[in-house]
Amino acid sequence: MATTETITNAEVKKEQRDAKENILEVKNLKTYYPIKGGFFRRTVGHVKAVDDISFNIKKGETFGLVGESGCGKSTAGRTLLRLLKPTDGEIIFDGENITNLVGNKLRKKRQDFQMVFQDPYASLNPMQNVGEIVAEPIRNYHKGKSKKEIEEEVRNLLNRVGLPQDAYDKYAHEFSGGQRQRIGIARALALNPKFIIADEPVSALDVSVQSQVLNLLMDLQDDFDLTYLFIAHDLSVVKHMSDRIGVMYLGNLVELADNESIYNEPLHPYTQALISAIPHPDPKMKKERIVLEGDVPSPSNPPSGCPFHTRCPMAKEECSEIRPTLKEVKTGHHVACILYDEDVN
Repeated sequence: MATTETITNAEVKKEQRDAKENILEVKNLKTYYPIKGGFFRRTVGHVKAVDDISFNIKKGETFGLVGESGCGKSTAGRTLLRLLKPTDGEIIFDGENITNLVGNKLRKKRQDFQMVFQDPYASLNPMQNVGEIVAEPIRNYHKGKSKKEIEEEVRNLLNRVGLPQDAYDKYAHEFSGGQRQRIGIARALALNPKFIIADEPVSALDVSVQSQVLNLLMDLQDDFDLTYLFIAHDLSVVKHMSDRIGVMYLGNLVELADNESIYNEPLHPYTQALISAIPHPDPKMKKERIVLEGDVPSPSNPPSGCPFHTRCPMAKEECSEIRPTLKEVKTGHHVACILYDEDVN
């Protein structure tokens, strides 16, 4: 009976999510870093950090982006915020194409999307006290507010993220890692954004503190009507947070599905390997570990065909020649692998 209720609740949640509008649409996004060489420092190649990815995020959902270090997920997040200029593709945020926005138009739009960074200390100005750190975006964008109004807003935000009353006048070095991340979250909320990118927000924190920060993010999502892009390499953390999950490998999106499908029925061999590495809470429950051989290829010289074929335990001869595209093989479940491509098989 419990299983039936769980399935029903999941289906209802999926229907509610699908009925909502997209807040973000990413179309064939590429972000390449030029490689300079020679006496004249000419461009001799490119690091393909993000290489033609497409997905969308619904209003109010948490979309998880996972993969090994160096797979391009953080570059993707920074490009979506236009902290980096995309090489190609389109970024449509809340119905507006922001791909080529510059100057005041981009600055104005940035009120609606913010970022929580990985390192909660390096991202905070050590020369400012906490009140100044959180108040800075309000002063920059809402110049009509009085000093008293801004201070009241900041104190309310600090209280909402669980910081003590005296935090306002202290400096970042006086706080623990988890408290510093709460300061970063308060700063991200200062302009009442619609969309927040959380880039590895708990990876630098002690395990004992991680769950507290994750639960805070979930509570704030309900209170502030937020949409999240949650970037991480820890799949157990992503499972706890996300409604849908995209799996990246070498700058490519290789699988995309809802939370339950990714964890219970992963289709791409790379996703299967990642899932197999998650420790089971019950040591008696042993599961087969899929160990990938070799190293991740360089994004400056990616393999031909499928980017994963050099490490894939199920690779065919065609995998070195055909680059698979992300296709829907089940309802809401997309995968980029010729094993599921009817045109090839």
